[in-house]
Amino acid sequence: MMSKPIIKMNAIVKRFYVGEPNELEILHGIDLEVLEGEFIAIVGASGSGKSTLMNIIGALDRATSGSYMLDGTVIEEADDEELSAIRNRKVGFVFQNFNLIPRTNALKNVELPMMYAGIPYRERIARSRELLELVEMSDRVNHQPTELSGGQMQRVAIARAMANDPSILLADEPTGALDSKTGRLVMNLFHTLNRDFGKTIVLITHNEKLAKETGRILTMHDGYLYKAEVNDEHS
Repeated sequence: MMSKPIIKMNAIVKRFYVGEPNELEILHGIDLEVLEGEFIAIVGASGSGKSTLMNIIGALDRATSGSYMLDGTVIEEADDEELSAIRNRKVGFVFQNFNLIPRTNALKNVELPMMYAGIPYRERIARSRELLELVEMSDRVNHQPTELSGGQMQRVAIARAMANDPSILLADEPTGALDSKTGRLVMNLFHTLNRDFGKTIVLITHNEKLAKETGRILTMHDGYLYKAEVNDEHS
């Protein structure tokens, strides 16, 4: 059975300061299709438009023009409240700087997205423990971010990203703040989530070595997205 597209973008343009003399176009007509269960990488130097594209993929920002369908939802037709629900339920975010809530233990950090989704307390706690076990952080459930290493914080962040069983995981330079050994553990975890749990993963990175571990590599340059390099070994 053919996988269905989970991300489908056509002619996505993003401009800032629209209508002003200093109007700036960052994305110039992006076409992107990602199938359910794919693990892809978007690579490019700083200033290439990767972060702007990531924000639109994750419904953190809207395109100026073009069409975007995320897991069956037409994003440009969604109001702000619907977009908030889409971010909470359909997208799991993993950032370079972890973005954990300070002075809040690992269990509560993972629980938070489920609280916003209205999931009952006992179910939230049980799932949070299950996810922390999955990322091998069972022995750190009561630790706050300041008591964790970078790699441990990122594993908690990945557990939190999985909280509402999202359609896609969007990872923005997830190993950027980690040493190579710890980064390796984090990448192994992404491979497990993709292979064993069927998660669709979009990895945003400037690290071409990591990109080569994914099934398809797309390159951004000056706001354009170039033809994918298919990696047969990992596709």
